[in-house]
Amino acid sequence: MEIHVYTDGAARGNPGPSASGYAIYDQKEKLLVKMFFYNGRQTNNVAEYLAIIAALKKVIEEFGGKAELTLFSDSKLVVNQLGGKYKVNDANLRKLHREASKLAGALLKCRFVDVPRENPHISMVDRELNRLLDNIKKDESDIVAIKKAREGEQKGLFG
Repeated sequence: MEIHVYTDGAARGNPGPSASGYAIYDQKEKLLVKMFFYNGRQTNNVAEYLAIIAALKKVIEEFGGKAELTLFSDSKLVVNQLGGKYKVNDANLRKLHREASKLAGALLKCRFVDVPRENPHISMVDRELNRLLDNIKKDESDIVAIKKAREGEQKGLFG
């Protein structure tokens, strides 16, 4: 099955409060699932990788290794690192890169495509991430509640 995934990561400050998210579509561009989550204090590049890793895990969970995936991101750095065009110099990103590469390798086909931030699917994910970050409270219990609520949105959307 051909799947399209759009991912984004956001950080307020670099590092700062961050969030990641993705939207998964079928080959006819029908939305299958979207997910947004708070990461705590991270850099933007870490947030981008966390979005990709979470999306890859969800695709594997739902479709196994049979998916032919095209993953779109507005992060030229991350797309080119995962595509083997750029080296991964940062130690934290190397670990995330290895995990994302391993997950991508479990799929029938996986390619990474850099798209402009203005792409409508990327823009939607970006809006949701900013909405999530706007709603994060300083109180850690609020953050846990928001994370649990967002995780609950993901359940039951396939089928």
